[in-house]
Formats: sequence, C-alpha cells, structure tokens
Amino acid sequence: MILRSIETIIQMLDADYIEYKDMERMVSGVCIDSRKVTLGNLYIPIIGERFDGHDFAQQAVEQGAVAVLWQKDHPNPPKDVVVIFVEDTTKALQKLAKKYRESLDLVMIGITGSNGKTSTKDILGSLLKRKYVTQKTKGNMNNEIGVPLTILGLSDATQVAIVEMGMENRYEIDALTKITQPDIAIITNVGEAHLENLGSIENIAKAKAEIVHGLKENGVLLFNGEQDVLKKALWNEDFPYGVRIKSFGHDERSDLFCYGQVQQDANGIYFMTNLLSEIAFMNIYGKHQVMNALPCIYIARALGMQEDEILEGLANIEQTGLRCDLMPLGEGYLLDDSYKSNRQSVLAALDTLCEFDLPRKIVALSDMLDMGEKAMQIHYEVGKALGSYPIDRVCTYGEMSRFIAQGAINAGIKDVTHYETKEALQADIEKEFASPCIVLVKGSRGMQMDTIVTYLKERGSKHHE
Repeated sequence: MILRSIETIIQMLDADYIEYKDMERMVSGVCIDSRKVTLGNLYIPIIGERFDGHDFAQQAVEQGAVAVLWQKDHPNPPKDVVVIFVEDTTKALQKLAKKYRESLDLVMIGITGSNGKTSTKDILGSLLKRKYVTQKTKGNMNNEIGVPLTILGLSDATQVAIVEMGMENRYEIDALTKITQPDIAIITNVGEAHLENLGSIENIAKAKAEIVHGLKENGVLLFNGEQDVLKKALWNEDFPYGVRIKSFGHDERSDLFCYGQVQQDANGIYFMTNLLSEIAFMNIYGKHQVMNALPCIYIARALGMQEDEILEGLANIEQTGLRCDLMPLGEGYLLDDSYKSNRQSVLAALDTLCEFDLPRKIVALSDMLDMGEKAMQIHYEVGKALGSYPIDRVCTYGEMSRFIAQGAINAGIKDVTHYETKEALQADIEKEFASPCIVLVKGSRGMQMDTIVTYLKERGSKHHE
C-alpha cells in the first residue's frame, strides 16, 4: 500500500542506487515474492534458509517491479530497473518500515503475548472499524518479516493500525516494537510457548515486556494483571515518559475487570465489565475470550467510541457487515449492501464477502457521496484496498468510482471494468450467476444501486419460474 516515490524510498534508506528512468515514479507496494509482484511494486529479495530472493529478481522485474533492493555482496543486479543497494535486505525492509511508520498519522496498537494475540486483534478490529479506517495484521504475519510488511501495507488513509508481534527468542519483540512504535501496547499473557528457547517463564515474561521499549511517550500499556511473573518483568522495565499502565483481569484487583458469571450458550458469550453499563455479548466461543476483550473495550472507549458502538462491535466479531442482505440467485449469491457507502463500510462489506467459500467473488461499487475535497483520494484508496482481498472481478459505476477502478488496477486486480451506465453493469453482472459466485452490490443511497439489486432479483425469480 506504500505510495512513495522511488527517490523518497532511496532517501528513507539512505542508500546508493543505479538510476533508471523516472525516479519520481510512485511505488505502489512492497513485495518479497517474485510470483506475486504487481505493476509498480518495490521488490525486496529476502535470503532464506532454502532460497535466495535475489535469484528471482529478474522475474520480479518482468512482473512489473519498478525498483529492486539489492544486497551489496551479491553480483549481477537486474537491468532495466532502479536498483537500490543495501547491506542486508531484511534489515533494509525493517528500516523502510520504520521510516514509513514515522510518516503515517495514525494510532498504532501493538499486541504481543503467548496466547490470545489473534483473538485480541480480531475483537479490537471489530470494535474500531465501526468508527475508524482500521487495518490489522493478516494471518500470522507477526515476525521480523511479517511485521514490516504489515506496516508497509498500511494506507495513508488508515486511522488505526493493529499490529500483532510474535517471538521465539529474547530481543525479537524489542526489535519489532522499535519498528512499530506503538501508541498503545497490549500484553495478553505469558505462557510456555517458547520455554524451549527461553528456558523459563520469567525469561518469556521479560521477552514479552520488551514491547514497552518502542512504546511512545504518553502512550498506554495494557497487561494481564493476574500474572505475577509479568508484573515483575514490567516492574524492572524503564518506561517512556508519561506512559499510563492499566491491568486487566477477572476481578476488581485489576483496573479493567469482569464481574459476575460469564455465561455461554449456542450463540456466544455474555459477560459484565466495569467498562460498560450493560451486559455485553460476543458471538464467539470460549469464556477465556473475555480476558481478550477487556483491553479492546478500554481502547475503544479511550478512542472516543460510545457504548452502543462497542456493544455492537462485540456482538459481530468476524461477522462485520451482517446488515448486508444475502440472497441466493441462480447458481450463486447476491450480497446487497446498497443502502449506503463510505470507506469504512466498504471494507466491512468486503470482509463479509470474503467469508463465503465460493469460487468467484465479484464487487459492483458506485460512488461514495459526501466525501468532500478528498473524494478522489478516498475512492482511489478504496480501490487500492481491494487488492488486499481475494476479489476476482471489480465493476464500478459513477464519476468518482473511476478512481476506485484505477486503484484496483494499480493494486494488481486483473479484471476491472468501469461502466458508463448502470444498465450495462447490471447486464454483465447478471451473467455471473450462471455459475457459483457471490456478488457484492454497494454504493451511496444517492447512486440508487438498489435498482440493480431489484433488477437482478426480478430476473432471478423469472429464471426460476
């Protein structure tokens, strides 16, 4: 997602280079896999145990890379591309991510812990994306390669980033937190996951406590207050100036706590906390998830979210966008989300779309109205974000949605079409339902994308008569 010029990237790395063509050209993303390079990418060849990414640099150039990092001790750099020389490509990736993070105006939340990192990330993401443009770590990209790639995948439009940090040894969290520079840090717990490498629970606690090394001044640390070993590890740390420290646990000995019985039924979990006035419900299973939810609720409140927004987020974990109307049509499904559209709701609808296991995923998007003077940029960024999802086809309609189409093309999506009329768009989409697929239709109310939904539903019912 990084949108910086080649020249700027060279300055960020303070590197020597071989010039080629337009140095002001924008780099549209970073990739370490030559097979996945798309037009406009910066290719970074990583040296692994079984392979050396330098061996595939020429392939990356042929795929569309506009610049390549190159470790100085390797001969024969590729031709017909800007080559940026570095001492170590992995360290250069990390340095670039650190510099890029420093250029972003957002709230950075770092999460570490032996267990519960991913659940905490998902709960927090579900809460915050209801108010903010939110991006989070995908999958398990939480190591020395994955964290920098996660940061370099953030958009300038992102308001909150949630970055998961994993480790196997001491000083790995130290390195990751200094790249990430969190405003808010969470330590979910300390367990025995890395006992073989670190030798003791005490050492694991010390390793997790390293997250405070990169914490910003006046930041916030939230930690599991029920583990004395973690408390001791944190007690021995030097915190940055002005850091607020909050513990969470099952009773009022912690700053953030739940009380009463946690109940679970076929729908999910019900619990009470001092952070909310009402009973909270989460549509996930496992009573231990309440501990993961406590720091998330605190953060949501600290960032200005209202209680009703928080309760709604908790009730829809990993199911954001259920307000979308899903209906069978032909051989596939139609996901109608045509009642409104903005950047946040588009991303939420895409999350919903991609939960369905169908061979083809198509989106039909129209203008997001009332976006102000940044409308073109916002539409373009939404288009770019589509590249982060397994979308097979993008269809757009509307004056501003041309920029969605352009963003999608630049993100590497191959099948992108902009339509001048809704009639042409709906005629093309109708053909998709001849085979298994799911189609999302979305746009601001003023764009009347609901007329496409009505048309498709009517045509679908006629086909079944």
